[in-house]
Amino acid sequence: MIESKIKDTVRDVADFPKPGIIFKDITPILKDAALCREITQALVERLSGVQIDVVAGIESRGFLFGMLLAQALNVPFVPIRKAGKLPFKTIQQACNLEYGSAVLELHEDALRAGQQVLVHDDLLATGGTVVAAAKLIEQLGAEVSAFSFIIGLDFLKGEERLAEFSPVTFSLASYT
Repeated sequence: MIESKIKDTVRDVADFPKPGIIFKDITPILKDAALCREITQALVERLSGVQIDVVAGIESRGFLFGMLLAQALNVPFVPIRKAGKLPFKTIQQACNLEYGSAVLELHEDALRAGQQVLVHDDLLATGGTVVAAAKLIEQLGAEVSAFSFIIGLDFLKGEERLAEFSPVTFSLASYT
């Protein structure tokens, strides 16, 4: 049921950010407070039984539900951002995206060794960004306990790249 609500609400934007890409725009979801609560609850339910000490959200749309998840789970939230956006000492990891490349950063004091980290983003495509986030987490001695997404573009097979970091990966709405 949550999958159909998400799919009915997400807007497709053709040729963004470049020709040939069909962008899945979640901003219409954000206009529906009840749906946001329902999505957050669905994510929490899917994570039942998974140890989570910290939620890490990937810039920028991963911040939206990542922070809501952290609040619902009563754990800290840490942002993983593009290079040059965090004000303190950082560690970096380069990544290849489906339409470019980027460098992600995490504050060097964001996590402690042994912490179990949920990595959240709004959408899983090829997995490049999320793999880079997982590598940052591991650099600090923490572990990825799970990956959660609102949308999964299953035809791009990004989930396959995440198995080496955690056996728990899911999207609330999948496009095949």
